[in-house]
This record gives sequence, structure tokens and C-alpha cells, in this order.
Amino acid sequence: MTIKIYIDGDACPVKDETYKVASRYGLQTFVVSNSFIQIPRSPLIARIIVDAGADVADDWIVEQVVAGDVVVTSDIPLAGRVLAKDAHAIAPYGRAFTQDSIGLALAQRSLMEHIRSTGEITGGPPPFSSANRSQFLRALDQAIIREQKRRL
Repeated sequence: MTIKIYIDGDACPVKDETYKVASRYGLQTFVVSNSFIQIPRSPLIARIIVDAGADVADDWIVEQVVAGDVVVTSDIPLAGRVLAKDAHAIAPYGRAFTQDSIGLALAQRSLMEHIRSTGEITGGPPPFSSANRSQFLRALDQAIIREQKRRL
């Protein structure tokens, strides 16, 4: 069974980078969103448009993903669900979520949601940088290579 890549596509800043890496390894890539997203013409890249609604794209990804697949997402709860299926979850800024790190990431997310709900202005994430792009490419490459070795 070959590794598949799923992109949580609505606000993903590294789609093009993912396409290039996937192409280099010959991996099928699914761009999942609830609206139309332009994708390159390639038999290896598929656009999946799901219904609008909270977690609809996440649910589709989780239904499809199997152990060893790779999911590109900044959605921490989705990353947790992906890890529960023994798949890889990588954030666009290059963080590879792991079983050891997901609990803390979920707790931090919950804390920040609570702080924002009190009216506190916490600011947004820092601007996406070329260093983030490089970290992502490295993390994606490492996940694919690790999975290929595991399957030997």
C-alpha cells in the first residue's frame, strides 16, 4: 500500500511545496476543502470538495487516512485524530505532531481559546516565513522517508 498525502486545504500556505515533494516520491495527494481550490493538472493530485460546516473536511480526511499516511494541517484536533490512526500529521510551519506532543498542543489550544473567550486580545500567529517553509519541507521529507523505511 502506498503512502497518501492529505492536505487540509482551506488555508494551507504550503500546498505547492507539498505537490513538489509528493511528485518526487510519486505519491497521491488529496486537497480537501469546502470550496474550490485551484490545483495543478496531475494524475497524482485530486481536489476533494466537501460540504460546508464545522469539521466536515476533517471528518472526510479521518475517514480516508490509514496508518502511515501523511496529513498536512494546522488544525490541532485533526492532528490528534490523525495520530490516533497511526498516521503522520505535519503543520505547515514545519512542526511534526507526535503522540508525545499532541496532548500539550491540545491543552495550549484550549487555554488560548479560553483566554480569547474572556475578551483578551492575543494577536494572531506570526507571518509565515521562508524558514517555516524550509522546516515544513524537511519535516515532510523526513515523515515520508521514515514511513518508507518502516514499510520495508
